[in-house]
Amino acid sequence: MTRNPITVTPQDNIYEVAVIMRDNDTGFVPVVDSSDSKKLIGVITDRDLVLRGYADKHSGSSSVEQVMSTNIRTASEDMSVDEATELMASQQIRRLPVVQEGNLIGVVSIGDLAVRQIYVDEAGKALSEISQHHLH
Repeated sequence: MTRNPITVTPQDNIYEVAVIMRDNDTGFVPVVDSSDSKKLIGVITDRDLVLRGYADKHSGSSSVEQVMSTNIRTASEDMSVDEATELMASQQIRRLPVVQEGNLIGVVSIGDLAVRQIYVDEAGKALSEISQHHLH
């Protein structure tokens, strides 16, 4: 999980979000009610910017609130990796905000899970090879 991800508020504009996405090489920015409380109220994706922003002729000065997604799935910090993976697969989402009492504490991405799975696979392979070596 990426802790303390970059966020925006509903009052920020979509041009600012596009710059944040470019500068941070991301296509996903959580929207919080204020930079102090971090209460998660939505997310904005590069797809939101294109489809609900520019394709609907919103200017760069339009507020995030006009194009953000509010129907979002979240994980809790105590959710297992398997549960998070299952949720992401069933909902076909690439990034899952992690909240504690409604406040954003991080984001889990498909990339995070893929890296974890590689380590699990490598550990399993190593254990298998070690076990086979001891059997011979």
